[in-house]
Amino acid sequence: MKIGAILFRRVLGSLAIVLLAAGWAAGSAWAASDTPLRMGLPLRCDPGTSCWIVNYVDHDPGPGVRDYACGHATYNEPSTNAHSGTDFAIRDGRAMRAGVAVLAAADGTVTATRDGEADADIKADARPVSGGKDCGNGVVIDHGNDWTTQYCHLRKGSVAVQPRQRVRAGQSIGLVGLSGFTQFPHVHITVRHAGTVIDPFVGLSRAVACGVGDVPLWDTPVLARLPYQPTAIYNGGFAGEKPSPARARNGDYDVSSLDRRAAALVLWADLFNVMKDDRILFSIRGPDGGIIVEHADPVDKDQARRFVFAGRPLKGGEWPAGVYTGTVVVERPNRAGPPTPQPFVVRTTLR
Repeated sequence: MKIGAILFRRVLGSLAIVLLAAGWAAGSAWAASDTPLRMGLPLRCDPGTSCWIVNYVDHDPGPGVRDYACGHATYNEPSTNAHSGTDFAIRDGRAMRAGVAVLAAADGTVTATRDGEADADIKADARPVSGGKDCGNGVVIDHGNDWTTQYCHLRKGSVAVQPRQRVRAGQSIGLVGLSGFTQFPHVHITVRHAGTVIDPFVGLSRAVACGVGDVPLWDTPVLARLPYQPTAIYNGGFAGEKPSPARARNGDYDVSSLDRRAAALVLWADLFNVMKDDRILFSIRGPDGGIIVEHADPVDKDQARRFVFAGRPLKGGEWPAGVYTGTVVVERPNRAGPPTPQPFVVRTTLR
């Protein structure tokens, strides 16, 4: 562990007390002299293509959950009964191993770091996280005027800054990882003002109960790239067998080509935050444009994460050579509810 361990535990451990003491409702009053922090994207990615927000700050002070848009794309952290940050997920383990830079959201001075924690899915590995280290490997930056940002779950050995170091907005401070209390590669960023958690989509105040605040913290071009999208089809592809969620999430399937003698042709998808009564629609079209597979997967309960697939076995001989196109769509009967993601389209060549 690098220096700043005591500070890091103090920052994490005091969150529950801060939330209770501050009573941080969306309409909290703040002094007019408070200058909002201006933030850039905290990782090097293309939102909606190579990274996705999968959890927002929880605005419900009790056991329930409520994101800034009054949806449910958040959760309660075990120790604090709230989710204190915004989670930006990347596609899979392959992307994590290739390296996705975590960026300082604004100019500032590093005050604490931690490195050396293992990258591992806490659910798959059934391992506890040692006391005070739910954040895993991370960095805390002081931006002045009582503003700080904290970045969690960085890849082991990737932390590239040290306490007292000055950093610039957009500077790489590490890589997205899987350390601490997490089940998928992502960076969790918490913003605090005078020790109180602030949702960067809301800022210090807002006139309405749901939606973006009066002066959100994200820079305007960044905010435009982050429309509210509580459900994400963030990964998908083809497999020549019944796909394994663990292998898919590790990035083991090469979707670019399959053997024409593959025992099956299967389209799979990984989704965040599906809702009860959603239907996940699959279709596979062959080289001639004809439909090979059509399937609807009904969702019977809200789920934070869902792995689904549909396909058909090879019935003798070989699959016709050429390009096959798979499409996955989330159909939501209540069109007045949260928006659904764009259709996910993937192609593979059978040789």
